Amino acid sequence: MLRKTFLFTLLFALLLSACGPASSASGDLTFTDGLGREVKLDGPAQRVVTLAPSLTELLFAVGAGSQVVGRDDFSDYPAEALNVASIGSTFGDLNTEAIVALEPDLVLAAEINTPEQVKALEDLGITVYYLKNPVTFAEMYEQVKLVGQFTGHEDEAEALAESLSARVDAVAEAVANLTEKPTVFYEIDGTDPAKPWTTGPGTFMDTMITVAGGVNIGGVLSDSYAQISVEEVVLQDPDFIVLGDALYGVTAESVAERAGWGDLTAVKEGNIIAFDDNLASRPGPRLVDGLEELLKILHPELVPAR
Repeated sequence: MLRKTFLFTLLFALLLSACGPASSASGDLTFTDGLGREVKLDGPAQRVVTLAPSLTELLFAVGAGSQVVGRDDFSDYPAEALNVASIGSTFGDLNTEAIVALEPDLVLAAEINTPEQVKALEDLGITVYYLKNPVTFAEMYEQVKLVGQFTGHEDEAEALAESLSARVDAVAEAVANLTEKPTVFYEIDGTDPAKPWTTGPGTFMDTMITVAGGVNIGGVLSDSYAQISVEEVVLQDPDFIVLGDALYGVTAESVAERAGWGDLTAVKEGNIIAFDDNLASRPGPRLVDGLEELLKILHPELVPAR
C-alpha cells in the first residue's frame, strides 16, 4: 500500500507557476498559485496548515516552524514537526473538520493534493495556496523565498536560498571537467523486477543525476515516471543501481538474485546503493542533501572539502 501511495505522489512533476506578492496600501499580499488562482493574505500567515511533507519541511527550513499549526500524517521531518497536530491522511477526502478547528489563515497544498481538495477547503472560506513541484534547483530556490514571503521570514529564506545555490554550484563545479559519466538506474519500486518503476525525463531525480555527473538510463523513457523493462536495463547495463525503494526493504542482495540482473555491471562491481528517497521525492531544501549524496556515490573522489 505504501508503494502505491508513493507512486501516486509522483504522478506529476510540473513547472513552478508562482509570482511574487503585490503589496497594497493596507498591507495585503497577493499571489498567483500553481492553479492560476489569485490568493490574498492580510499579511504574513501566522497559522499555517501543510498538506504535504515537502511543505512542512520548507516552512521549518525558513524558520517558520512555530507558525505551523497542522500537518499531514506523512510530515515527519524535522523531528519537531511530529509535535504539530496532524490532520490525518491527505489521500482521499480531507478531514476538513480538523483543519477548520485549527483556524488557519493559510493552508499550503502541493501536487500530492488534488484541485478538488483545494476547492473543498475554498468552499469553507479557507485561504489555500497550491504549490507546484519544482523541476530545477532554480525553481526550488524561488519556492524557498516564496514561503519566506508567506510567513514573514524573507531574510531567512533569502539566506537559505543563497546557501543552497552555493552548495549546488559546488557540486556542478566538481564534475565540470568529467570526460566520462557513469550510467545510473534509479529504482523507485521494484515490486515487479521484470518491469521496475524508475524516473524518466523531467523529474527531479533525472536532474539530480545529471548535475551529480551521471547519466540517467530512465531518460530514454517517454514518461516522467514509468516502468522500464529488464531488457532495457540489460541493454543499457548501468554502472550504478541506486535503490530509492530501500525504504521498503529492497536490498543489494535481492537485486542481485533477480532473473536477468546478475550480469549487470553494477551488480558485478558491487555498485548497488541504498538511497533515502525522501531526499529526491520531497521537493524542498533536502534535495540538495540528495544531490550531495549522489555525488558521493558516483564520484567520491570529487566531493568538495567542507
